[in-house]
Amino acid sequence: MLSSFTFGASLEKLLPQAHQKTFLLAVSGGVDSMVLLDLCHQWQLDFEVAHVNYHLRNEDSNLDQTLVESWCEKNKIKFHLYDVSEKDQQPENSIENWAREIRYKFFKEILIKNNLDFLVTAHHLNDQLETFVINLSKAAGLKGLKGIPEKTEIIIRPLLEFSRDEIEVYAKQNHVEYREDYTNAENIFVRNKIRNQITPLLNEINKDFLENFKTSISIIKESKDFIDSQIDFIFNNLVKENSDFLILDKIKLAAQSDFVKYEILSRFGFNNRTEIEKIFEAENGKFFTTNSHHIKIGREELLIQSLEKEIKSEEFELNIIKTADSVILKMPETSKFSEWEFDANLIKLPLQLRQMETGDIFLPKDFNGKKKVSKFIKDEKLNVVERSAVRVLVDSNNQILGVFPLRQDRRFLKI
Repeated sequence: MLSSFTFGASLEKLLPQAHQKTFLLAVSGGVDSMVLLDLCHQWQLDFEVAHVNYHLRNEDSNLDQTLVESWCEKNKIKFHLYDVSEKDQQPENSIENWAREIRYKFFKEILIKNNLDFLVTAHHLNDQLETFVINLSKAAGLKGLKGIPEKTEIIIRPLLEFSRDEIEVYAKQNHVEYREDYTNAENIFVRNKIRNQITPLLNEINKDFLENFKTSISIIKESKDFIDSQIDFIFNNLVKENSDFLILDKIKLAAQSDFVKYEILSRFGFNNRTEIEKIFEAENGKFFTTNSHHIKIGREELLIQSLEKEIKSEEFELNIIKTADSVILKMPETSKFSEWEFDANLIKLPLQLRQMETGDIFLPKDFNGKKKVSKFIKDEKLNVVERSAVRVLVDSNNQILGVFPLRQDRRFLKI
């Protein structure tokens, strides 16, 4: 049962040094967050309060704000308000995701600006059940079924082990003032349907359902944590190099079970099992992309690169010396050439490096005839890291002067 004592025990379990930390409480004005507010105040935690007014329920939204703001004023607690306006354009589809993005961006800004340690939210056991059912319907796997975490690097959820009924009983016994959101009774959103239709049925089947569910979630979390430790062990044995690129041994990974492949590659945004199968069937040099990573297929390795670290052409500094009739390009240490010299009368500055494009052809030095750039690179039998650093050198007329840093085009040599 939820009480000041059991809340304190939950808080102590999550954060033993709670009284030495500072917090931001996300408070909507509903029963969950107002009870959280009351409990944190009782425990004399050092906290501030954040509230978002979405103006989705007309005057009711303003009354929610008034309740929270008045409580903070009465108890001398710093109050932060985000007042949603026309600049926060409401999407046509998922209002829930839109609202979530707005509030968490706001919360993060306050945490940083005010140097606060943790965000505290009022998620409870019924929220956990709703998340479980939603993830179950999406085939989210163990990661999804383990549910909402009690603690992350910046968020704690000390009410997560308590049910909605327990929170409401506490509010009644302790005279906690709160606002009812009438839209919670409307079965418009998926969560509302689960809350109003599925949860009551489960409790009817077994009056101890929520307690049993809490136990099951705990077991799932322990199982997932154990599996993750085993996957980490396998993963560390597959990593061949770890710098700007993460290089995995493709041969060893291919020998693993489909489950292990999925668990490893899903860490890089590859959540589609069919797509993962295609990775191991793909030809050398093929690219796959997720929202967070590129993966390039090599003969014996997979090169995985974060999109945030993606190499841009401008990252290669060109060291150029110009004389009356020559343009000399100093080559990097990774090249077997110290410099490339071009006839200044045949090219037009500035020079730049770009990615290879379909149809690129050049006339390699020390080679009879012309050759597709893609074929030339393939014939060089480079490893994945070496291939990723190759660029096409062009002048301002987009004439291909060479495949950098491997071979010049013989047409533009200084003779």
